[in-house]
Formats: sequence, structure tokens, C-alpha cells
Amino acid sequence: MTLPQDKLHTAVADVMNKVIAWRRHLHAHPELSFLEYNTAQFVYDALRPLPGLEVSRPTRTSVLAKLVGKKPGKTIALRADMDALPIQEEHDFDFVSQAPGVMHACGHDGHTAILLGVAMVLSELTDDLTGEVRLIFQHAEELYPGGAEELVRAGVMEGVDVVLGAHLWAPLPVGLVAVTPGPLLAAPDTFHITIRGSGGHAAEPQKTVDPIAVGAQVVVNLQHICSRYKDPFLPGVVSVTQFVAGTADNVIPETSLLAGTVRTFDRELREQIPEQMKRIVQGVCAAHGATMEWEYQLGYRAVVNNEAVTDRLRAILLREFGESGVTVAKPTMGGEDFSAYLAKVPGSFFLIGAGNTAAGIVHPHHHPRFTVDEAALAIGVRAYVRAVVEWWQA
Repeated sequence: MTLPQDKLHTAVADVMNKVIAWRRHLHAHPELSFLEYNTAQFVYDALRPLPGLEVSRPTRTSVLAKLVGKKPGKTIALRADMDALPIQEEHDFDFVSQAPGVMHACGHDGHTAILLGVAMVLSELTDDLTGEVRLIFQHAEELYPGGAEELVRAGVMEGVDVVLGAHLWAPLPVGLVAVTPGPLLAAPDTFHITIRGSGGHAAEPQKTVDPIAVGAQVVVNLQHICSRYKDPFLPGVVSVTQFVAGTADNVIPETSLLAGTVRTFDRELREQIPEQMKRIVQGVCAAHGATMEWEYQLGYRAVVNNEAVTDRLRAILLREFGESGVTVAKPTMGGEDFSAYLAKVPGSFFLIGAGNTAAGIVHPHHHPRFTVDEAALAIGVRAYVRAVVEWWQA
């Protein structure tokens, strides 16, 4: 199958009004992780009329569409996530979120609209297809244990040769796509520590074991993990993000709660850090007569792109967008459950520039004023369609 670049651009241009309308509808009607019932139904209803698609529901809040060619060939899977975040939007768009306290603050509305556009373009090429494209509209990327692992268990990766995913990326200017072989996104683990002391009157601290003072020492000492215990050539983050204790000015409480996240790429370091953390917390508590309760939860695996797949993807994107349109993505300590698919088949996760300083599109992901430059949606559709077509040609 061949698809000249001008024909591709025309096909993409023909669907972009719908893609933008889809994105705006989804933005106005966000749903939280594992609750994407209306979103999944919207996607299902948009896909059903398209010719050649086999549309199914692997879970109650996800959608799978298969486009099978008339001749055998490669099977390539593309994934879009659909869930929103518990954030109150601060925009005044015509399509602002209509769900109080819920917002598409990470670009998943755009991901879903892009993949719907890809489905629309490819569905018009069924007579020329060889192989299969599998479009995965995934629920619950934002909330562990995540939707990707659930969909892998449901069999969406069976028979897939390669999987691609993309993220609209606000720190990257619109007009660029970024690819990186190897590590791109970290494994995001979490911890909860309860420190138990003995409470009492704040005027008589000598009669207490103050869990706030002990907790403060724990926070300080945990910083030594990255500065003194970790190989400086291995990326790693230990962040205490919650410290909760006390209810009154004159009462030393019985307990304090510390919680946060650990981010790593290296597997051995991922195993070592919680052991070091637990030893530090136990030691600090023992030194001050307190006790501790420890909970550590492994999150998603790190997203590590297959080098061969990524090199090929980069070559395809260079042919589509030219040298000026393709750059290298800098690894980030953010996490993504796309890693569940990469654990099953080779693949690559890339970034699509969606920021625009001149237009005021500058706010970071998960911010109440986050948005994307909608010109990035067409770039996403072009990137996916070109990748699929060239993989089929191999």
C-alpha cells in the first residue's frame, strides 16, 4: 500500500473539523479514571459507522477498534487514553468542563480525538490494507493500577507486532514531535508512613514523644537517599508531598502521616530505595522513642522505548515532518502506564508539541488552566497515519 504525502495531508485536513469538535466535546464532558462510561460510549458511537472497523468493548469503560486488511501483514496497535483529573477548571472556553471539579488537564481529550481521526482516515483505505491496525481507547491512565494492565489481561496485545503511543506535550512547542530511544518516563511508586508517638499537652513536651518533630527529622533524612546513597549517574527522586498531623494549637498529637512518591528508571535502584527509606525511618523513630508503620506501593513500570522501533519511528517522522519538525524528547520523571503494553510487545512512546507561548498556552500538565494548541491534533493524526502506512509496507 502506498499513500503519497499530499494525499495523506488532504485526508487529514478533511477530518480535522470533526477531530476538533470531538476534542471539545470530550473536554466539556470529562470523566475520572475507571468512570469513563459516557466517554467510552461516545467513542464507540463515533467508531461504529466507519467502514471496515470491528468495534468492541474489552472493559466497561474502554473501546477497541480493529481494522483488518484483505492480506496478511503486520499488526500495529495505537493507544489513546481517555480519563480526566479531579481538578476544577479555570478557563472560560465555550467548551469548558461541565463537570464540577473534573477537568481534562493532561490532554487525554486530544489523544482520544486524534485516534478517532486516525480511525476515520484509515477506514477509507480498507481496499488497500495489508495487516491490521488495532486502536485502543484506554481508560484510567491517571490512577493506579491503571487501565493498560487491565486491557493487557483482556488480550488487546495478543498478536500485536508493535505498539505506538503519543502524548500531547505542553512544554514542547506546537509543530514539533519528539522521540527518544530507551528510557523516557519513570516508574512512579508511592509511600505512606505513619509515625506513632505519645501525645499530650503542648506546654509539657517532655512528657510526650512528638510525632511531628520525629516526622520532620524523617523528611530531612530521606533527602540523603538521592544526595548520598544513590549513584549520581542514575536518575531518582524521593519527594515527601504530604505531612499531616495535629488538630489543635495546644495539643501534641499521637501520630503524624507522611506520604509521597519515588521515581526511578533503573530496576535495581527501584528495589534499593524503599529498603533504604525504611531503614532510615525506623532508625529515626527508634532514636526518638517513636514507632512507625510502613506502606510502599509499586506503581507503573518505567516507559523504556524499544530502540529499533524508535529508530524506525524517527525515520518515518522525519520523512513526514522534516528535520525541523522532529527533535529528541528529554526523559522526564513523570509516569505512564503505557509501560504495560511495552512489557508485552516492542513499541515506542513519543511526544507531540502542544504549547504556544504567543497564544498563552503555557500552563503545565495537571494545572487548572492547562490547554493545548489544537494545531497539534492534525500533527498527531498525520504522525500516526504515516507510521501505520509505512509499517504495513514493510
